[in-house]
Amino acid sequence: MSSYVVDPPKQASIPVVGDSKSFPVRRIYCIGRNYVAHVEEMGGTADRDPPLFFQKPTDSVVNSGATIAYPTKTGNYHHEVELVLAIGKGGRHISEADAQDHIWGYAVGLDMTRRDIQGGGMPWEIAKSFDESFPVGAITPKSKTGVIDKGQIRLTVNGKVVQDSDVSLLIWRIPEIIARLSEYFELFPGDIILTGTPHGVGPVVPGDKLVATFDGLAPLEVTCGPVK
Repeated sequence: MSSYVVDPPKQASIPVVGDSKSFPVRRIYCIGRNYVAHVEEMGGTADRDPPLFFQKPTDSVVNSGATIAYPTKTGNYHHEVELVLAIGKGGRHISEADAQDHIWGYAVGLDMTRRDIQGGGMPWEIAKSFDESFPVGAITPKSKTGVIDKGQIRLTVNGKVVQDSDVSLLIWRIPEIIARLSEYFELFPGDIILTGTPHGVGPVVPGDKLVATFDGLAPLEVTCGPVK
């Protein structure tokens, strides 16, 4: 017999490469404006300001192979490809020297964005944290990849390369992201961190097929569907 007055929500999870078990998702943290070329294409200057953190809801996770709905209340729906970290060891005030020890694995994902709402000064939750806003590929354990601090990250839309960069160009590097984030929030196993998008962000329309890749990781493939 259930101890809840309504059925509890389903646990969000992400498949793991080479394993029948999946990775449970607790929280999804994101960092904005973390590649120089992307900051500049959005009209800013990369002065290495403190990291800009925000969150997505856990149920925004969409696994590879799905069709994602074009969101309501926008006419400028954008893709942002990102390297994704899966946290396996929690903590507060994590040092940069110890930060890599907290990573369980890596994936490639998309931070889908209502760009017109974001640019209009509305709260970032409306622009970033909507349904199906976080498509993500299967997680590859760090035990298989080793520490990632460089590698090509790429997104194609209908076979055309639109974003192509290297994570060695991050303004705030992965150990710094984890260390800074842990000053604001206690991290726990199951947390997910998106590390920022490179230049080349742009609009997506219904029917578009998006394929995100990163060296050595499982690809992410999703199709944009119509508005629900």
